[in-house]
Amino acid sequence: MIDINVSLDLMEFVETQILPRYANFDQAHRLNHVNHVIKQSLALARKIGADINMAYVTAAYHDLGLEGPRAIHHLTSGKILISDTRLKKWFSAEQMKIMKEAVEDHRASASHAPRSIYGKIVAEADRELEPDTVFRRTILYGRDHYPEMSMEQQWDRFTEHLDNKYSNTGYIKLWIPGSENEKNLKVIRDYINNRTALRALFDKIFNELNGNEAEQ
Repeated sequence: MIDINVSLDLMEFVETQILPRYANFDQAHRLNHVNHVIKQSLALARKIGADINMAYVTAAYHDLGLEGPRAIHHLTSGKILISDTRLKKWFSAEQMKIMKEAVEDHRASASHAPRSIYGKIVAEADRELEPDTVFRRTILYGRDHYPEMSMEQQWDRFTEHLDNKYSNTGYIKLWIPGSENEKNLKVIRDYINNRTALRALFDKIFNELNGNEAEQ
């Protein structure tokens, strides 16, 4: 029978040694993001009957590669995981290899399906397709990385990213049928296909973020 709870000593290690590393990433990939991915991964692992500890570690390490170039962060994250000899306390060499590959396969733009159920779990959990979260994170990323852009330029970047990733012809793929992500992706696509509604939502979030900064 699969244990549905993460080992306490493993959790203590991850929470004290791994998760704090997310504090220095951009606002869209900090602790709230990795904690969301962990929570969703554990829920999916319990539902499917996968190893809960493997799902937990895969989620915890999935974006550590953002310490280097973003374009290859999934590969770097895999290297960080497989090189962390401290994990040998809990996992075999074969389990380490599976988790490394799962981390490598999590990226939404990956050209191939994840090689294991753990890759599918973390990829699905990482999608974080709650519509408001997707729109807010996209705006935050643009403001963090391109602060010199005007509001209109941010809008253009925002719509280009949504079209490329989330539209009917976008590169995002879902790997677990019947998930909440399917419903949320439909809502996002409805907004993408209604530019008037999308612009109104963009203006609301953008101005709200500006207001929050002005108050600080």
